[in-house]
Amino acid sequence: MDKVSFEVSEERKKFLINKIAQKVVDYRLSSVAIVFLESSKPLTFLGNQFLIFMQPFYRAIFSYREYEEITAMLEDRNNVEALICEIERLEEERYERKRAEKNSRH
Repeated sequence: MDKVSFEVSEERKKFLINKIAQKVVDYRLSSVAIVFLESSKPLTFLGNQFLIFMQPFYRAIFSYREYEEITAMLEDRNNVEALICEIERLEEERYERKRAEKNSRH
């Protein structure tokens, strides 16, 4: 199977990274995702191939174009690191919101 090469702009990368991170946080999978991403950084190409294998599941969340861009983008360790940082940032925001809600009730 020939792989189609996608050039993803920096702006688009930020959008996709935020979208993925938001889904991870919404589904409360931050810890699992961070461990998986951290452990797969040295094997970004294999991780990318795993994403291709899991395409039917991810296509339920992302459009075809987004999915292709994400798989191309995650071949680069810097993008994987950016995704980890965004998940951590959004998770921290979620935690702070919950803490503020809890404190406002008391």
